[in-house]
Amino acid sequence: MKRHFIFLFSALLACLSHAVDPAPVTATELAGALSARQQDGNSFVKLRMEIQPMAGNAKTVLQLQIKQRRTAAATEIVYQVLWPKERFGEAILLRKVGNQPAVGTLLGSAGALSPLTAAQMTLPWLGGDLTYADALEDFFTWEGQRLAGNEVIDRVNCQILESKPGKGQSSNYASVRTWVDLRRLVPLRVEKYLPSGKLARRIDTTRVVKDDLQRYLPANLAVSGVRSEALTELTGSKLKHGVVYADEEFTAEGLKLLTAPRTAEE
Repeated sequence: MKRHFIFLFSALLACLSHAVDPAPVTATELAGALSARQQDGNSFVKLRMEIQPMAGNAKTVLQLQIKQRRTAAATEIVYQVLWPKERFGEAILLRKVGNQPAVGTLLGSAGALSPLTAAQMTLPWLGGDLTYADALEDFFTWEGQRLAGNEVIDRVNCQILESKPGKGQSSNYASVRTWVDLRRLVPLRVEKYLPSGKLARRIDTTRVVKDDLQRYLPANLAVSGVRSEALTELTGSKLKHGVVYADEEFTAEGLKLLTAPRTAEE
């Protein structure tokens, strides 16, 4: 009887192990699934951004609200500073349509509007370790996708996906590597490399949660690599999909509208 129980227990463990193992995927399938997660329509996010400076400089903490419209055809994002008081009202509008160059507009705390040039799109976003272009770029849609092995990140065995832009897909990066938790379909690490081969920035997921659509997603991120001894931490506190936006909110003048969106049922 004891031997029979051990056999059944072992068989059960084998079945469970097989059940949770992710099915094999190609690089194209994995990239497509990850891109679909990003192209999630209208959403609203509240975010805490903490910029750890280089030695001798003061830490910066910002509270932001983010309005997003993301589809396969275009991405539009509005970042608006809610806190601290002296920076209240600062805002950024970013837009990318297809493979066209990304464009943007800045609204200063004094109310002055200024366009972002193509060169400025590579500058740090709100003084942190991500660029404006980073916020818009979906490298999972690039033509070059390949599986580049496996590695354990935070005790999770991850599939490494390497992405490279194809003809007509402009980027400041020559390649991007993503460590993907296949079970939850969540990137646990992203590394972006310049044409020289130098690592430009690393983005680590430090907390994973389920969103309002019951999908796993990164809630907290730590970004490093641009500046020595510096780090930007992003902490999400609210995410809502299916919200309703007026087209005006994604214009330069709409940057001054600080109201939260309504849902389709409201």
